[in-house]
Amino acid sequence: MEEPVWREMREGDLEGVMALAAEVHPGLPERIDVFADRLAIFPAGCQVLSSQAGIEGYAVSHPAKLFEPPPLDEVLGALPPGTDGYYIHDVVVSPRLRGAGHARIGVYHALDAGAAFTETGLIAVYGTTPFWERFGFADRTKSVRPEKLRLYGPDARYMVRRKSAIEFTPRAG
Repeated sequence: MEEPVWREMREGDLEGVMALAAEVHPGLPERIDVFADRLAIFPAGCQVLSSQAGIEGYAVSHPAKLFEPPPLDEVLGALPPGTDGYYIHDVVVSPRLRGAGHARIGVYHALDAGAAFTETGLIAVYGTTPFWERFGFADRTKSVRPEKLRLYGPDARYMVRRKSAIEFTPRAG
């Protein structure tokens, strides 16, 4: 069987992305319109982990205003004015493929897409703060208005990564 590979997301992938999102994030539902919106406004920030079985992962990211994360399930329509950072909306790998390094590669794809920005923010959910810390993200929850995180659950943490002067991103080989 062929190894799954990360590639650019296409409109035809959205149903597979939605099925995986429903499996992995049942408590954080988003409409297909949200994923279609991110693909339309910043396609460079949208990748999927594709295999013969279908969509096994996705990474969605885009320019944003730091400390102003987009609300859950909101269609943006356009990049917000005054973007001063990058935002990782989500990086997901199917539970069937976890532990093989696919999530790490998905994170690097998202960081590469936002390479023009000095800082990248995200909302960590389900206790994933230690995962994000491995990539240099630090908890900055106190810098975000609480209502911005409320819909993401009680353990949601806003995290920020500041790019170092020298970045090294391992590539999949």
